[in-house]
Amino acid sequence: MMAEKAPLLQSPTDSASEDNAYDYTAPLSNGPVLETPAPPAGLKTNNRLHRPPGPNVRIIENQPYEPDIETSLQSITSGSRVFTEHSIGNLQSMMGIIKGNIGTGILAMPVAVQHAGLLVGTMSIVLIGIIAVHCMHLLVICSHTLCQKTCTVSLDYGEVAEEAFKAGPIFLRSVSKYAKCTVNVFLNITQLGFCCVYIVFISDSIKQVVDHGIAHPHSPPSQAFGAMLLVFLIPCALFRNLNVLAHMSMFANFLTFVGLVIIFQYIVQDMPPASSYPLFASWSTVPLAFGTIVFAFEGISLVLPIENKMKHPEDFRGLAGVLNTGMVIVTCLYTAVGFYGYMQYGHKKILGSITLNLPTDNWLYLSVKLMFAVALFISYLLQFYVPVNIVWPLIRRRLHSRRARLYGEYIFRISLVLFTYALAAAVPYLDLFIALIGAVSCSCLALIFPPLLHTITLWPDRINICVIVKNTLITLFGLLGFAVGSYTSLVQIVNKFKGNNTD
Repeated sequence: MMAEKAPLLQSPTDSASEDNAYDYTAPLSNGPVLETPAPPAGLKTNNRLHRPPGPNVRIIENQPYEPDIETSLQSITSGSRVFTEHSIGNLQSMMGIIKGNIGTGILAMPVAVQHAGLLVGTMSIVLIGIIAVHCMHLLVICSHTLCQKTCTVSLDYGEVAEEAFKAGPIFLRSVSKYAKCTVNVFLNITQLGFCCVYIVFISDSIKQVVDHGIAHPHSPPSQAFGAMLLVFLIPCALFRNLNVLAHMSMFANFLTFVGLVIIFQYIVQDMPPASSYPLFASWSTVPLAFGTIVFAFEGISLVLPIENKMKHPEDFRGLAGVLNTGMVIVTCLYTAVGFYGYMQYGHKKILGSITLNLPTDNWLYLSVKLMFAVALFISYLLQFYVPVNIVWPLIRRRLHSRRARLYGEYIFRISLVLFTYALAAAVPYLDLFIALIGAVSCSCLALIFPPLLHTITLWPDRINICVIVKNTLITLFGLLGFAVGSYTSLVQIVNKFKGNNTD
């Protein structure tokens, strides 16, 4: 992959001497007024802005696009718009939305329904899905508005927060840098939380397969399998070329699809009657359902990168737009897995992933556990890229020699892998870990920040009282879920360690 450098900036005198130079007098996000030359021939800009490439824009030619892998992850963290010759169409964009949301969260939907009850749990998936999609729309609106204000081609999630505070009420402008930092911190928590969940999931899945194959009464705990997993995770985490991971992700997507098909054909067989299950479970476990569902819908960080790469970005939003269509499919899948999974296994303890409830005496279903273990191993490497790309540059600038930077990055990556393993080994309860990550970080990114940023971005002239009330209610809903969900998850984890299982 060869990246063409952005054109050099011209001074005012140089610009004046060029007949085809563009003069952009609006200040960039970093302050000074800069002038940029004309865009290269054939460059396609998006329909909102027609600003030629500048210091925040990179041009990459002849590169196949992977919306939910390479370009999306780079755009989340780099702060620059990636242009390619092959912008994506509506179908590719919708597939990116679907693939970006389908992960371990869908496998935890049955336990979410069990925590809330058959009716309340199923309706909660739909309700939270609607709110989460609406918040995605709010974030896109903020990005469009702020791009126009700042004459910027695109903004990532953190930059949207920063620019919203800069352009918002006067008392917020001084803390704009902290707004971006806060978003990035929660992005890091979310991505590292995903990595921890993946380690717990893979360890539990391998343990079930090994226990069936060996049938030894004193099988090692799942933490031991997680330690053995480090032998493969650490070398793979040192990869810095995302092209390799992009190709591996295609294989992971195939395994996920096949695994879901096998799961569906099993959970719809010989189900007990719905009347045998409670419509509402208990107020004490509803917060766990909230955290688990929000964890599944935390794909908001991929929304802006995908929309920025579309040939027709105007088709992204709208009633039958790409975002709504993709998320309707995702919500239906979540609801179906949650409902039918609970109907199949609700008469007994549902584990943190529905794959762990599949029969252990049949190699077809044992193969499903291995399929998802391999798929999530690859997903770990992809999710791991985001915190590395956010945190490592902050450390790198403090290292001056090339050798220190090279070995420093290796040490940093290895330390981060060991950190995720330590957390996964300390809290080896998949369902509670998912609920905790969902309540603590995913609720902030998916439900709390978007309506706040929307209100600040449109304040005071482009927003009315009804929108303010609606945004306030969504924020309060997210804050309530954040507080109660985090507290309940932590209490349940403490009770697990004490041996007082309250389930």
